Amino acid sequence: MKNVTIVSHPLVEHSLTILRDKTTRTEEFRRHADIVSKILMIEATKRMQLKARTIETPLSKYNGKELQDEVIVVPVLRAGLAMLFSLQEMLPKASVGFIGLERDEKTAIAREYYKKIPVILSTNIVFVVDPMLATGGSMDDTIRAVKDKGARRIIGVSIVSAPEGVRRLSEHHPDVPIITAAIDEKLNDKAYIVPGLGDFGDRYFGT
Repeated sequence: MKNVTIVSHPLVEHSLTILRDKTTRTEEFRRHADIVSKILMIEATKRMQLKARTIETPLSKYNGKELQDEVIVVPVLRAGLAMLFSLQEMLPKASVGFIGLERDEKTAIAREYYKKIPVILSTNIVFVVDPMLATGGSMDDTIRAVKDKGARRIIGVSIVSAPEGVRRLSEHHPDVPIITAAIDEKLNDKAYIVPGLGDFGDRYFGT
């Protein structure tokens, strides 16, 4: 799985432990989800391209650089919204697409109920974000959807991943780098990540 990057950082380990703790309250869960999301996005944005820009400092000219890429972020609803908020703080000009996928608790298969994706050029960089990469079905479907729209530069970002989901994306989309904070042990018989952290969306939104 050469296309997978596990981000190792003391702040990630600290915040991830708090996210996993079942006694963590909603407000603390949100705060630490934001910390982990930002660190993951900093890693993911290393792949963005720059162009030269000359500016004037208060003292002299400076030959600097600025971001060249036009960014599109596609969060998998609804849990992906948590990571969208973090990305928008760093890249406020990013366009946003939405794909709503609802998981069937009996089959663990996601059903699409909403899709709205902006025009995508082959030069755009597209971040597909979903905090929990379990079976990989939702992110797989989302990546296929943005590829159908013309995306050629795609990066998947998740907070916690299962080996099964990582394997699926590596097989179906070997061209798509995956950035994650952790690859856990396995999926249980209900397709939840173990040890995981429970239902991310419920814990983040307090539902």
